[in-house]
Amino acid sequence: MAEKNILAYFKSPEEAEGVSRKLNALRVIDMSITRFSRYPGEGVDPANMYSGDWNSLASLTQDAEITNKSVGILAATDPAASGLSDGGQGGPTGRDILLTVVVDENSHHQALRLIEEAGGML
Repeated sequence: MAEKNILAYFKSPEEAEGVSRKLNALRVIDMSITRFSRYPGEGVDPANMYSGDWNSLASLTQDAEITNKSVGILAATDPAASGLSDGGQGGPTGRDILLTVVVDENSHHQALRLIEEAGGML
């Protein structure tokens, strides 16, 4: 049988978890819920941006291969870094939760319907 992949974006983990329980009834092959951000690593401490502590911004990630000053520079160029913006972690839509689902082709349309009814953006 063929498999279909679905990527759906939600505003909160609770929304994604709610629909994931319904999707399990469709015999999901694989499913994950993750939060993503504009920056690699664990996140940005806004206090570093305001204080000018650029060295700590350079170590935003725990992965030694990714850690470098360019990550800090990227974070410092964000409009939220000035303190004159509300920033918003989720970008323009506020949807920073990603639900990834792999279902059987026969269940694909039903899974899409459940996700849309739960407020997911495909």
